[in-house]
Amino acid sequence: MKKIIGKFRNPLVICLLLGNLVFALLLGVRELGGFQAMELMAYDFGLRLKPETNADERVVLIAQTEEDIHRLGFPVPDGTLARILERLTQYQARVIGVDIYRDIPVPPGQTELDSILKRNQNILWVTKFSEENGHSVAPPKVLQGTDQVGFNDMIDDPGGIIRRGLLFMDDGQNVYYSFPLQIALRYLRPAGIGLQPDPENQEYLRMGNVTIPPFRKNDGGYINADAAGYQFLLDYRGMPHKFKQFTFSELLTGKVDPSSVRDKIVIIGTTAKSLNDYFYTPFSQGLGADQRIFGIELHGQIVSQISRFALDDDPAIKVWNENAERLWIWFWAILGALVGFFARALSRFALAAFGVLAVLTSASYFAGMASWWIPVVPPALGYLVAAMVVASYMSNQEKMQRAVLMQLFSRHVSKDVAEAIWHSREQFMQEGRPRSQKLVATVLFTDLQGFTTISEKLDPETLMSWLNEYMEAMAQIVIKHHGVINKYIGDAIMAIFGIPFARSSEQEIARDAENAVDSALAMREEIVRLNQIWAAQGKETIAMRVGIFTGPLVAGSLGSTERLEYTVIGDTVNVASRLESFDKSKNADPENACRILIGGETLKYLGNKYRTYPVGSVALKGKDKEIDVYQVVGIAEA
Repeated sequence: MKKIIGKFRNPLVICLLLGNLVFALLLGVRELGGFQAMELMAYDFGLRLKPETNADERVVLIAQTEEDIHRLGFPVPDGTLARILERLTQYQARVIGVDIYRDIPVPPGQTELDSILKRNQNILWVTKFSEENGHSVAPPKVLQGTDQVGFNDMIDDPGGIIRRGLLFMDDGQNVYYSFPLQIALRYLRPAGIGLQPDPENQEYLRMGNVTIPPFRKNDGGYINADAAGYQFLLDYRGMPHKFKQFTFSELLTGKVDPSSVRDKIVIIGTTAKSLNDYFYTPFSQGLGADQRIFGIELHGQIVSQISRFALDDDPAIKVWNENAERLWIWFWAILGALVGFFARALSRFALAAFGVLAVLTSASYFAGMASWWIPVVPPALGYLVAAMVVASYMSNQEKMQRAVLMQLFSRHVSKDVAEAIWHSREQFMQEGRPRSQKLVATVLFTDLQGFTTISEKLDPETLMSWLNEYMEAMAQIVIKHHGVINKYIGDAIMAIFGIPFARSSEQEIARDAENAVDSALAMREEIVRLNQIWAAQGKETIAMRVGIFTGPLVAGSLGSTERLEYTVIGDTVNVASRLESFDKSKNADPENACRILIGGETLKYLGNKYRTYPVGSVALKGKDKEIDVYQVVGIAEA
């Protein structure tokens, strides 16, 4: 039993367990459809990355434009359609598909239209299998019950994007052919090519030498998608290029060269935007109207793909089975866990993350080039999440100790001081908290003059914004001068110079005192700068007082493990506070808006570096013994 427990304490074993846990969570999210939108976006991006090819020259479009509507009327009369079909027949188009609803005759010319439809078996007409209200749209009466009819229903994904084409649909009793399939079959009939069952799987269909696997509800990135009928994934080969196209008027006025349509697939429909017959595709990178394609263009894409199956041996887009996809995602999650285990340093981790994701992206791209759709989003997330989780686990104990120290110091000291504390943590920490120690340090207090009056003039939100701007500026100055911000007390700041490490020489104590005074002088310059900005903005200006004193004190942590605070106590703290508040009736220096008072003990450590003048020996509030007080004017001239 101990050996088993010992194995589970092995970091590598825990790393693999965490990788499997990440895999299980990702798989659960995927099964609920959480990644479907991202996976479909990745699929679209992959289609757009494929090398561009020209549009299929076998497909020609005859389009009704807005100009045609004004010239020929809407809906276009039966007689006009008859003349268009007659002209295309004369030009020897191999197959003609009409993507215009004509369940109700539009006189004049019904007789002429019926006549040409009866005479020409290569003219196919569109029908609607089912509308949203449950009603269907019939083809022209003369074609009802013939094989010259196909439905034009499309299956769109969330967002309205068409990624799948339909070959068949059924109503439980009869099987119906799609409009693009009927066109392709009629076009391929002279070559003796038709749909056949796949020899290896009777549920699959073949077109020529190419097997067309039927779409299943969980194929690729889909989760519980509508898989009704016989669907297949569209490749949109040739996009964003357009099929060759002519207008109704150009055809009727003889401006179309017969060779342009001879022996071609001709699809008749509309490109008039007012008729709203357009769709989004994977090449629609936004939702703008200019990024959609018209219905006849979409039919042309599907017809082209079916024809390429048969004539060019272009492979259908295939997907792995669900178990293979799960194994793929598991592999990347485990790989991420191993990377997190071996490459915990940030630089190595970032390099490994970039390199491995580049490999995954390349694998997905080359698979797409070979007409395979493999998952890329869940593996990428599995890799990254597992790597980060394991790296976090491996450094957990270290981070717990660091968290205690950083909670106490990170926002109050410079980066150098924080790092020094961290590297000396074993000497500095005792039972999970900083050791208490007696040392000599310099304490600095600041306070704003007349803050109560100012706060009464401002609304709470403005007051807090104004005060935070001031505090942020002062805090940065303290940290820059190697001080520790011990606490904020309303509008006051308490900072210590000389902690958390006890100074071992008089020179170090003197340097702390100088840093405190330099910090106060920098605060004075900053207050002048801020006042100029606030005055220009019509805001209140301020003055401040600073008290500085050097002496012995005790530093340590107070509070519980849940709420721990590093602080200092002792008479030195009280004296510095009293110096700041001494004789409030005397305003701060009106020229620089900041009064700086120091005690005689601090002056002893400053030498002749600063210009000061004596305020006098005074008994500070709450203190029986008088101390010498000096005001700091500035840096001494050389």
